[in-house]
Parts: sequence; structure tokens; C-alpha cells
Amino acid sequence: MSSIRQEGKDKIIFVTKEDHETPSSAEFVEEDPNDPYEEQGLILPSGEINWNCPCLGGMASGPCGTEFKEAFSCFHYSKEEVKGSDCLEQFRTMQECLQRYPELYPKEDDAPSSQTSEESASEEPSGANTEAGFEKDSDPTRPNSESSAES
Repeated sequence: MSSIRQEGKDKIIFVTKEDHETPSSAEFVEEDPNDPYEEQGLILPSGEINWNCPCLGGMASGPCGTEFKEAFSCFHYSKEEVKGSDCLEQFRTMQECLQRYPELYPKEDDAPSSQTSEESASEEPSGANTEAGFEKDSDPTRPNSESSAES
């Protein structure tokens, strides 16, 4: 016989071998295509924007959510030859909002993971400028004896 025990927010169910031998009586519920909480992708079957889509990265909520929604909606529904060219004002308003919250919306070049190759090259340890154990010649006008011997 199975037993159920509640521990805080968790419900622990112990089942016996006999419980597993009987077929399940669980019924599957058909998915509702109009369920706003179901993961549907960016565009819902109705053609509307799914603001709950994780692909938006939370931009639809937060201090600039309204500005983001206005700009994104304008772009999505734009009928212009150059899609979104009629949305410049909405995107400008959104950009101004994003700039007011740099801690929430850092610029790409301010992001810690976007280190340029020049920066990473300057941070290499001093021994990183060696090839096969020999230091490179520091005078660029003189040919390097190791590399010219290999050529």
C-alpha cells in the first residue's frame, strides 16, 4: 500500500510493487493551442506576438518593457518596403530607456564576456610571446633567425 508524506513544499509518495503492477489510470489532457502560458514560440498561431516567449530574454518586462513592446510590435506589423523603417521613433524611445538603466541593459562593448582580441592579446603572460621556447626578436626590421632558418 502506498503512503504519502508532506515535507514542506514537497510531497513524497512511496509506492509498492503492487502499485506499479496495476495499469495507470492517469488521463492525458490535450494541449490547448490558445493557452497563453504554453510555450508557443515568438509568434502565436493567431499571428500575435507571444510576449512570454523565453526567446525575448525578458525584454518585454522590466523598466523598458513598454518601450520594447511598442518598438517590436511596430517592426513586426510593419508593411513598409524596408521593414521597420516606419518605427525609428519607437526604437529611439526604447534606446533612450535602455540607456537610463545601464546596469540592467549593458552595451555590448560593456559586457564582461565581449573582450576584444586586442585586449586579450595585451593580457597574455609575458612568456606568451615565445615560439618553441625561443623569444621572438623584438626588432621588426631584423629578420628572425629561427623563422628564416625554418623557411
